[in-house]
Amino acid sequence: MLEHLKDQPADKILALIAAFRDDPRKDKIDLGVGVYKDPTGLTPVMRAVKTAEYKLWQTQDTKTYTGLAGDPAFADAMIGLILKGAVARDRIAAVATPGGTGAIRQALELIRLAAPEATVWLSNPTWPNHPSIIKYLGMKSAEYRYFDEASRDVDFAGLMADLVGVRAGDVVLLHGCCHNPTGANLNAAQWAEVIALLKARGAVPLVDIAYQGFGDGLDADALATRAVAAGFDECLIAASCSKNFGVYRERTGLLMAVARDAKEQKTAQANLNFLNRQNYSFPPDHGARIVTMILTDPELRADWEAELEEVRLNMLTLRQSLAAELQRLTNSDRFGFVAQHRGMFSRIGATPAQVEQMRAEHGIYMVGDSRMNIAGLNAATVPILAQAIVASGA
Repeated sequence: MLEHLKDQPADKILALIAAFRDDPRKDKIDLGVGVYKDPTGLTPVMRAVKTAEYKLWQTQDTKTYTGLAGDPAFADAMIGLILKGAVARDRIAAVATPGGTGAIRQALELIRLAAPEATVWLSNPTWPNHPSIIKYLGMKSAEYRYFDEASRDVDFAGLMADLVGVRAGDVVLLHGCCHNPTGANLNAAQWAEVIALLKARGAVPLVDIAYQGFGDGLDADALATRAVAAGFDECLIAASCSKNFGVYRERTGLLMAVARDAKEQKTAQANLNFLNRQNYSFPPDHGARIVTMILTDPELRADWEAELEEVRLNMLTLRQSLAAELQRLTNSDRFGFVAQHRGMFSRIGATPAQVEQMRAEHGIYMVGDSRMNIAGLNAATVPILAQAIVASGA
């Protein structure tokens, strides 16, 4: 049997991690892997997470299964965090998932179950796992323009022109905030136009919100997702706790299905439970329980929000510092977009050859399309990166 298997294409991010690990240079810089790093290069355990884990260790008296959907308190806490009353609770079906990737996978499984002929529309570019999972599931997909390579901003005219082609019942995947991989976001007026167009076309939105709190603030980053949920009879929302709670390895996510009414919510909930059962039975609980404790304990939540804001401001400072250094070196503002983008990522516009040059000559690792993780920088490495970008001719 196994001799019939074919080699699978290497994951570019994982290959980059391996190449960085094997590079013997001590001054190498990792801007590839999408994890937050503090100024010392550490991906820390957040203070509130440590406190919650200690409390859990003291009080938890069983490791028995939770329900198929996970602990209901986790769903309630996350729905409150993301939607904040934008939709009546009795319209929302939800299941805990193994991270944001698990939420996306279950969302696509639900779409395939409910509307197998639907086309899933993806921004170009998007997170590589989106098209990869869709292809693996044998689903139809299409792209809409999103990023203008010249301005390094959203190609809004192209986006709107492409979405006119969406048919009733199609699913349009939207990044709730901090677009991955570009860092370029729609503004409030543009979001309103997108929502109006998709409603007119009869589309179903699928919002991927993986970076709430990393962009403009915890509430500000959720505004678009709340507007989508409030504006449609039904939509799907895939959420991750990996970044904003720093629980990457705990695989903590949630999938929400907003239904037309309470009756359809019950059917949706039963189908989400069914899909969890088919894929992994009961979802992971440790990370979800930690998140629940933080969100429902006023002191823990206050400490978490304060540290999350420190993380956000650190990334914003790095963006501003890099943009300023590039302006100083080039005597132009053509890299000003770096300070305007939000979240962990930006695409700086370097060619694959220029990216390779930066790796070979300076030990700087980023994805071949020039997506870089801003959080991989610190005050000492910002000028090194800026000089490498200029030297490469990017």
